[in-house]
Amino acid sequence: MSKKIVCLFGSPRPKGNSTVIAKRFNETAQKLGAEVQTFSLNKLQYRGCQACMTCKTKLDKCVLKDDLAEVLEAVKDSDILVIATPIYYGEVSSQVKAFIDRTFSYFVPDFGTNPYRSRLKPGKKMVFIQTQGHPEEKRFEDVFERYAFFFDWHGFGYNQVIRACEVMNVGDADTREDLMKLAEEAAKKVV
Repeated sequence: MSKKIVCLFGSPRPKGNSTVIAKRFNETAQKLGAEVQTFSLNKLQYRGCQACMTCKTKLDKCVLKDDLAEVLEAVKDSDILVIATPIYYGEVSSQVKAFIDRTFSYFVPDFGTNPYRSRLKPGKKMVFIQTQGHPEEKRFEDVFERYAFFFDWHGFGYNQVIRACEVMNVGDADTREDLMKLAEEAAKKVV
């Protein structure tokens, strides 16, 4: 049975560096037999979490009926989630942040005390692709760690991080064979 991958392009630039790296990952995964479904978050119309708590009181999913509803359902059915984001002002893009906030709907109502906190099936894998213009590797290395905690609660048992520093302009990642190789190796590990 082939692995189902959902890939979220979090850059507003269609040919942004994080997208280019994610596309190489996807191409490699498809060659290995995986099914890949992609979403360009910037092309979707959606809002962030409204803190209404309906997903904890009346529904087992987010109450908002916008373009992100399909994405959230696709992630539920996937084996592997790929999030590709540039770093803007020391953080994931706002498109990715809104998605992450909406994953609150995956938590069960008693997630604070329940040993299994998530509605997602356990054992999912994640590949987190982070690009930044800043050349210093120590800078922004904590971004994924802030979110890994929550994705761990959602049952993601394996996380692979691909970081690319000093890729500011469109096309910078295309010229970096080291980054393309990292994307290919990551696909081989998770698929």
